[in-house]
Amino acid sequence: MSAPAPRPELPTLPVTFRPTRTRVVLLTVGAAMFLVITAVAMTLEQLSPGERVSFVFTALLFFGVLALLSRPKVVANEDGVTVVNLTRTRRLSWAEILRVNLRVGDPWVFLDLSDGTSMPALGIQPGIAKQQAIRDARTLRSLAESHGTGTDIG
Repeated sequence: MSAPAPRPELPTLPVTFRPTRTRVVLLTVGAAMFLVITAVAMTLEQLSPGERVSFVFTALLFFGVLALLSRPKVVANEDGVTVVNLTRTRRLSWAEILRVNLRVGDPWVFLDLSDGTSMPALGIQPGIAKQQAIRDARTLRSLAESHGTGTDIG
């Protein structure tokens, strides 16, 4: 039987958790795609002005999608947690969060809520930076346990 994971020291609030490496990769790729597509549109002599605009619009659309994918974060402060996912932002009080879960194979953290539902928190995801995500999940779990009614189950 292995020893339980050590409890992280609680950070000074407010604290923001976000997948920084993933965000950097997405925004860098988005900017590079935008620049390349725009450069191609401007260098192709046979394109009409309308076609050039459509190239640039398509490049902006690609960049916008990648920027949207880089948006998730979790912000914890004294009053509770704000979960920013792709298209929705939800504010939770500490008492609403019963448990913070990041199990093996999970794509991101899930919050078990007092209303019986589970909510994904995409701001903590083990994709590129697994160890950082594990540390962040443990920290958020400790914050939930110390500020709310959260319990450490499993």
